[in-house]
Amino acid sequence: MSRPEARYIHGSDPAERRRLARLNDLLNERTLGELTLAAGERVLDLGSGQGQLARAMARATGVPVVAVERDGNQLREARGLAEAAGEGRLLDLRAGDAAAPPLGSGEAGTFDLAHARFLLEHVSDPLAVVRAMVRAVRPGGRIVLADDDHDVLRLHPEPPGVRAAWEALVRSYDRNGTDPLVGRRLPSLLHLAGAEPRRITWVFFGACAGEPDFPAFVDNLAQNLVGAREHILATGLVDAPGLEGAVAGLRSFAARPGAALWYAMAWAEGVRPARDPDRG
Repeated sequence: MSRPEARYIHGSDPAERRRLARLNDLLNERTLGELTLAAGERVLDLGSGQGQLARAMARATGVPVVAVERDGNQLREARGLAEAAGEGRLLDLRAGDAAAPPLGSGEAGTFDLAHARFLLEHVSDPLAVVRAMVRAVRPGGRIVLADDDHDVLRLHPEPPGVRAAWEALVRSYDRNGTDPLVGRRLPSLLHLAGAEPRRITWVFFGACAGEPDFPAFVDNLAQNLVGAREHILATGLVDAPGLEGAVAGLRSFAARPGAALWYAMAWAEGVRPARDPDRG
């Protein structure tokens, strides 16, 4: 019996799409630095959202990226942004499920890289997604997983109420049938999917007061709480005034001298073996 499809708890309204666009601005350069893409590589990007990172990957390789996204609002935004930037040719946008990506006849097993960022924490069966990624790449091709382990967040000095609200957010993932700590499992998922884990690292995701991007990093944290409000309150671990107080505390924190936000995105890279174990 298959698991029910998990909901993306943050939704895809305009405010959430703006948050995700700004998040891309903050993280895409760091992500590209870890990917070390080469000219001519074919890339499959699962859970591609609004396509900013997929377009950046296509600029690096010179090859259109196959970008798969299941949310219609995100797909429409991706098309609009690409066309507005004069980069529509860089994306091969496809609507579909990451666990069964809509690949054409003969495409499976041909990609040089399959990539997923901030996706596995939002699906009910992350192993099924990683297995699909392994099938998509050629023997020797790379599979890159980048995702959250929400337990690594540290703020100093921590605003009152933020820890309780963050823990309620984490529990809301559990209630949704997804894993808020999936980042620590990425190498295991690669192994179970038939890939050979080769490298792990962290992509730093934070700043301190005095850095230009510090307010944006803190705002992203606050918007995570705002966007998941319904799900956070449903846990019963924090009430509406408590959640609103946590968000207000973060707004003040963003302007506090000496404040620091420490966070990181877990990163794991593996390769598809030259001979798949299940084929001998």
